[in-house]
Amino acid sequence: MGDIVKKIIYVDMDHVLCDYEEAWARQQALFPNLEFPQSQPGMYIGMSPLPGALEGYRWLNDHPATEVYILTAPSIHNSHCYSEKRDWVEKHLGLSAVKNLIITPHKNLNKGHYLIDDMASGKGQDAFEGSLILFGSDRFPDWSSVRAFFEKALISEIGATEDFALDQEDRDWLRMKPVGREILD
Repeated sequence: MGDIVKKIIYVDMDHVLCDYEEAWARQQALFPNLEFPQSQPGMYIGMSPLPGALEGYRWLNDHPATEVYILTAPSIHNSHCYSEKRDWVEKHLGLSAVKNLIITPHKNLNKGHYLIDDMASGKGQDAFEGSLILFGSDRFPDWSSVRAFFEKALISEIGATEDFALDQEDRDWLRMKPVGREILD
């Protein structure tokens, strides 16, 4: 097997790795009069992982054909957000994942092949040059669907044969050379 050109994959945190909705509801109950309950300390460190998220991230991160980063936007209403997101990553994914944590409101400035995000726009997702995998969409409702896609998409990266069973939609998409960005939803 020759040198593998690794696919760069960015994974969002809120609504992709973490259960933002549950944490926001908890904060809103604690601070019912605040317009932005996410502005209070404890919001981000207190988020629970979404089902399958930690296993899915670890699988992608350990794959020989990938280089994985966590790419998340900060809350401008909570200065603790930066350190709490960092601490969440260390708590749930380990210190090595912290080294690949990027916190920016401009996701489009990062170069890569894939961005797994729950939003198609708002933080530069719409200008990301790679392909956007829209987490929570009909095609990618959860981590098992994301993993199934990458199991097929990464086969060619490790030198497997074309005999692997790709469905027609994935086969057509993998042949495309994205101009600008491609949204997979």
